[in-house]
Amino acid sequence: MKKWFSVYAPSEFNTALIGEMPANDDEAAMGRSIVVSLDALTHNPSHAYTNVKFKITGVNGTTASTKLVSMEQLYSYIRSLVRKYRSVATLVQNVQTKDGVKMVVKLLIITRQRATARKIVGIRKEATEMAKGYFLENNASAIVAAILEGKFQSDLASRLGHIAQLNKIEVRKLEVTQA
Repeated sequence: MKKWFSVYAPSEFNTALIGEMPANDDEAAMGRSIVVSLDALTHNPSHAYTNVKFKITGVNGTTASTKLVSMEQLYSYIRSLVRKYRSVATLVQNVQTKDGVKMVVKLLIITRQRATARKIVGIRKEATEMAKGYFLENNASAIVAAILEGKFQSDLASRLGHIAQLNKIEVRKLEVTQA
């Protein structure tokens, strides 16, 4: 006989109910991954293009708790941002948070008009320094909250604005590699 488990998101997402899933026993439920659209958790329609992946880490009775594995934006959304006569700077950075959680952050920075290669290199260099410092100063849950609110992106935009006019900064993907 299979049991039904109620799966809950971690505290960064207000322990919202993600859904229910069947499993033979507690051990069978452990380690499973669940992908949910972010707007289902935050009730914010602007988050509809982001998928969040959770992994079940604990089972207590018929409730299962999870931890964040990754947040990723849909390819179709990323593609809609990149247009003609604009430049794109991408960045993949291995970072560590204040509380020792190792993450990989993938940024997408889009300028308002075409930028020279020297400006793109400057944007990438300053974004690398800022991301590394920002992650070292904050713990993992504060970083996830800042990305969801857009605070991290706006801080980055204000720091990079002197190099070139920016149209959009997005965290394309955030992966938790080691907790």
